[in-house]
Amino acid sequence: MLKKILILLSICLIAFTACKKQQTTEQAENKTDASSTPAVTETVTAAVVTPVVNELITINVLDKQNDAQYTTGEKAKYLAGSHMTDKNIAISCADCHGESGLLDDAETQVNATCISCHGDLKAIAAITNKTEINPHESHLDKINCTACHGGHEPSAIYCNNCHSFSNQISHAGIKPLPKKLDIAAYDNASSNIVENTDVLVIGAGGSGFISALTAQENGAKVILVEKMPIPGGNSQLAAGGMNAAGTTYQKEQNIQDDAETMFQDTMKGGKNISNPDLVHVLANNSADSMAWLTSIGAKLNAVNFGGGATNKRFHAPMGGAAVGSYLVNIYKDTADKSNLDVRVNSPAVRLLVDDKGAVYGAVIDGQHKGLYEIHAKSVILTSGGFSANADRVTSYKPNYKGMTTSNQPGATGDGLDLAKEANASFVDMDQIQIHPSIAVGSSTLITEAVRGVGAIMINHEGNRFFDELSTRDKVSAAILEQKGQTAYLILDDNIRKSLKQIEGYFHLNLAKEAATLDELAKLINVPAENLKATVEEYNKAVDTKQDKYGKKPDTLEKKVLTGPFVAIEIAPGIHYTMGGVQINTDAQVIDNNGKPIPNFYAAGEVTGGVHGANRLGGNSISETVTFGRIAGAQAAANAALTK
Repeated sequence: MLKKILILLSICLIAFTACKKQQTTEQAENKTDASSTPAVTETVTAAVVTPVVNELITINVLDKQNDAQYTTGEKAKYLAGSHMTDKNIAISCADCHGESGLLDDAETQVNATCISCHGDLKAIAAITNKTEINPHESHLDKINCTACHGGHEPSAIYCNNCHSFSNQISHAGIKPLPKKLDIAAYDNASSNIVENTDVLVIGAGGSGFISALTAQENGAKVILVEKMPIPGGNSQLAAGGMNAAGTTYQKEQNIQDDAETMFQDTMKGGKNISNPDLVHVLANNSADSMAWLTSIGAKLNAVNFGGGATNKRFHAPMGGAAVGSYLVNIYKDTADKSNLDVRVNSPAVRLLVDDKGAVYGAVIDGQHKGLYEIHAKSVILTSGGFSANADRVTSYKPNYKGMTTSNQPGATGDGLDLAKEANASFVDMDQIQIHPSIAVGSSTLITEAVRGVGAIMINHEGNRFFDELSTRDKVSAAILEQKGQTAYLILDDNIRKSLKQIEGYFHLNLAKEAATLDELAKLINVPAENLKATVEEYNKAVDTKQDKYGKKPDTLEKKVLTGPFVAIEIAPGIHYTMGGVQINTDAQVIDNNGKPIPNFYAAGEVTGGVHGANRLGGNSISETVTFGRIAGAQAAANAALTK
């Protein structure tokens, strides 16, 4: 019965990418100069491009002579064929494509049809909540049906780009991710289809949303483009919290902290190679950034310790929900309410730069629309890092070859290639962070907050071996020195209940549980006597506030006492790239001559200089908010000057 329900659910969820005729394309014309930008056009004539990478859909797919190719043969196996051949459904092309027969890159019409047939994600989640993992209810929140379901291609669970769920999906197969961009292939790409805007933001992660929302708040017309089928980037995977000093939440809890201490901690954690001007901006604006988040509905009032922090400044949602998905969902809701123009399946493939070196837009390769240009008075690059690009990582760090990554698959560093076209300068490119706690056998990050609320770390001999709340680089190095190059996080039931995310690790089959320490030792194959002695020694350290591994007295708060006990096996993996384009304190991108590039701004992980040789946990979310807001405000002000 369940299988039948799932099949019926998936039938209407289509990424309808065909039903079109081949058309001829013309040779490329010279691209339009920024000073003579044509008016916005929604024509359906072919884009004039070099090279021809995508054809522009120009025909009405309601032409019945095309139906046969989707109701017979190989293509009939997929959802569109099922639409048209099942007599109980009998849906036609028009039901998903609309009267025009054309698809926008976000496949809005198709997704609206899915919802009209089956209800929204919440309604479908109520039906599919008894499967191994509910495919319609996750940290990704509101996503297009077509992220998983394809009309003329195999369907596949998008979650499995990071996970390994065994859920079945009808019309399954090998559905590829969006093609890996080769920016060099677009060197001469251009189009005579042009749109105008005040601010173009490239990359819809945390920095992208915040930059776009801030520019919009400041009166600018904004377009936000994202290459992946879903927005959110790595920000939606952030698990722990946001560092901020001198916040209202800290004051309410009598936590003494200030921007100067945050500055000193960040410089020390980054081995003093960070740009101090940028770090001052990060620290000095952190409390105001927190206040801005509060103003849009976020409440990060659970404050704990993060690695390398002198004081409690690691802000998270109360109850321990993952900070990234919590915030990104608020950003998406805010964008919806403000009618922000967000375009998925729309990679920027070439930066437009005039003869004077000023950036004036980008070429977009829309999944259906094909190549078109967006001309903008300001461009903000927020495309993220490159931790999911194994070749690029190993080119800087050969010893990281073969390591897993905690990053989503879109973190490939395409924005860095775009920035080269504007003669951007780069800093700290060889500074790549490995995170100490990625669950063994997966790419799932075990948040630093697990250690922050009291979990201890043992090796395969059952012994503690390092300060759990030292900086990420040091904890990672210590784990790699242990037998098997993995370790276990050990926690009791009280610690488990203090952090909501831990339940998620059970849901993902990443955590093991036993009633006693003896049973847990047997379960994870460590000597029981050693494990019990380790726990006893640690509990005494909590009493005396003295730890032989150097854990600070005020972080020795919770004993490991109450069963059932939990173990999660962890290993270091590639997590964050500290290097990127060079920016100044106004988020302007700096060129190789040390000067700001006109009209060009950047924020987030695509930039370098903030984190130095090692990023402290909690500083990335802080960076996205602080520098995203600066970039958005500066870009809007720059655009206003040319009105």
